[in-house]
Amino acid sequence: QVQLVESGGGLVQPGGSLKLSCVASGFAFSENTMAWVRQAPGKGLEWVSKINVPGTSASYADSVAGRFTTSRDNAKNTMYLQMNSLTPDDTAVYFCAIHLGPGRYTRGGQGTQVTVSS
Repeated sequence: QVQLVESGGGLVQPGGSLKLSCVASGFAFSENTMAWVRQAPGKGLEWVSKINVPGTSASYADSVAGRFTTSRDNAKNTMYLQMNSLTPDDTAVYFCAIHLGPGRYTRGGQGTQVTVSS
């Protein structure tokens, strides 16, 4: 059973930073491309980033490129999302997921709320 436990969210002022973590269990984390996705209030799921199996290559949505950095530690079954220069548009519930293909994900957690507000 896929379990993905996200943490690290919270309330931050515009321009601030947060680092999210995702601890995985129940599947072969070190054999899967992983992703971060988010869902803002009243909106659909939005892909944020993905990272390859060894953690050597990541890609980002245009809306976060240059501000967010995804990394992973396969020894710890953990993925991270460093978020800098946050804006109110980044307010959302953030989920980590197994990246199955374009637009296809498997989520396994409750997500973590990120609120950017002054």
